[in-house]
Amino acid sequence: MDGSLSLPNPSVSRRQLLNFFTGAIVAATASAALYPGTKFFVPPAETTDADGSILAKDQLGHPIPASQILDEPTGTRALIAGLAGEPTYLTVKEDGTLDSMGIVNNCTHLGCTFPWNPVDQQFQCPCHGSRYDAQGSVERGPANRPLKLVHVQVKDNYIWISPWTEIDPRTGEKAWWV
Repeated sequence: MDGSLSLPNPSVSRRQLLNFFTGAIVAATASAALYPGTKFFVPPAETTDADGSILAKDQLGHPIPASQILDEPTGTRALIAGLAGEPTYLTVKEDGTLDSMGIVNNCTHLGCTFPWNPVDQQFQCPCHGSRYDAQGSVERGPANRPLKLVHVQVKDNYIWISPWTEIDPRTGEKAWWV
């Protein structure tokens, strides 16, 4: 007898064990890198009301309290992130409430965003010169359609936005964006 113990051959060789650990480390690293990438491409779920309205948010995605906008002087036009993140103007009326119509800030000519000009009382697209009145109707082209509208409601100091699917009150016809 040589005095050594005879052990049976192991069921997993050293090479197989190292391959397993290498594969596990690569899989863990890949999944750790893919998770934030997939989260970036999947939009966050919108907070919706029973009727399908979404909560109005600022440009950072935080809900905007209605009192913040209503503290502004009458006639103020506040720009918020509306449906699908589209910039939307809300108007403070003379009685200190929000107008029930919001105006989407996308030019109907080529989709540019534009500022409200309080001096001329117009929305003025700087790209191609389209002009819209305070209700979003075209005053001067090249745009040939009025701006999109959304419904605006205030509930419990939060602003809720929902799509406008009825007749356009400015034209008396079916809304072109429906």
